Amino acid sequence: MDASAHIDDLAAFVSASPSSYHAAAEVARRLSAAGYEPLDETADWSGSVRPGARLTIVRDGSVIALALPAGAGRGTPFRILGAHTDSPGFKLKPKPSTVTSGWWQAGVEVYGGPIVPSWFDRELEFAGRVVHRDGTPYLVRTGPFARIPHLAIHLDRAVNDSFAPDKQRELQPIWGVGKPENADIVAHLAGLAGIGSTDVAGYDVITVDANAPARFGADGKLFASGRLDNLSSVHAGVAALLEAEPTDAIAVLAAFDHEEVGSETRSGAAGPFLADVLERISAALGGDRSDLARAIAGSWCLSSDAGHAVHPNRPDRHDPVNRPLPGAGPLLKINANQRYTTDGTGAALWARTCAAAGVPYQEFVSNNSVPCGSTIGPITAARIGIPTLDVGVPLLSMHSARELCHVDDPAYLSAAARVFLSAQA
Repeated sequence: MDASAHIDDLAAFVSASPSSYHAAAEVARRLSAAGYEPLDETADWSGSVRPGARLTIVRDGSVIALALPAGAGRGTPFRILGAHTDSPGFKLKPKPSTVTSGWWQAGVEVYGGPIVPSWFDRELEFAGRVVHRDGTPYLVRTGPFARIPHLAIHLDRAVNDSFAPDKQRELQPIWGVGKPENADIVAHLAGLAGIGSTDVAGYDVITVDANAPARFGADGKLFASGRLDNLSSVHAGVAALLEAEPTDAIAVLAAFDHEEVGSETRSGAAGPFLADVLERISAALGGDRSDLARAIAGSWCLSSDAGHAVHPNRPDRHDPVNRPLPGAGPLLKINANQRYTTDGTGAALWARTCAAAGVPYQEFVSNNSVPCGSTIGPITAARIGIPTLDVGVPLLSMHSARELCHVDDPAYLSAAARVFLSAQA
């Protein structure tokens, strides 16, 4: 897939994935169309896990997919691409429907670390899942539906000098007008699911930017979209897995929920999901604990999460020597304090991988005065005991409602990921 086709497919993937639950479902849908078989975690896997099998497991907003080589057996190592399906935003609270001065509003709670001002004065949609009282989840999305309004400059002359909105008072989206007794956003979501409002016993619904991804700029080289952190990595992993040809290792895509809030959930990278799946796959291939330990020792994890390109207006916030540029390839992320897990052997593997894929790459390290964030990489390395390195697409405006990248970089990442998953380097 060339860069233009890849970016168009990334746009379609992001559009189909407004929430982590939609993203996991879209990954499963795409892989199912390519012949991947769904696995139920409550079922016996012994009849499904076999050499040459293609398998998917969905747990809430997370998904793990595996491509087993024809020679898979006891002790076969894994090549794992790890990513995350969630993005910062706002999550619908219990009893969310309120009315103020005739405006219908939705009570929301901040999820993760969004750049809050970027969410004002843009059309938002609600998306996620509502859960029937019998436990059945239903995916829902409203389309353009809500908006967080700025206060007019005439009413706040200092707004351009400093803007620090009160997170309780000023972040409640408007979604309608009318009589207070008619304001019921849960009933609206229930209607989208085709169930009665009294049948909704729970929900996990977030706000997302409702505008479609778009190419723009000179020669169409710029790409703007919500949720590039980190659907750019999830999509690259799906595209790579579909094209990978694993022979000596089991290719794995592990896309986790809740990275933006610490990963410490049953479907997050700090939970047992990946470890459970690897253990069950190894056992179904006839392996014991010793065989699993041998497999892990020979495995690699590529933790893929978006990173930072040098900001043209604030280059002082970046390392003065390592200066990631747009269109110059994915980042190899390095941190002395192991906020990223890349070490010398991981750097050498990435250099071989990108050379085999024929793509450039560039190194990212933080300015010493600007501590970096972290990824699922350190969590996975500590949780599973697997050698891990950190990479990702360079972005501007990370954690904004709408982020920005060069159109070539996601395709470069996917090409390198295909080589990695095929264990060709």
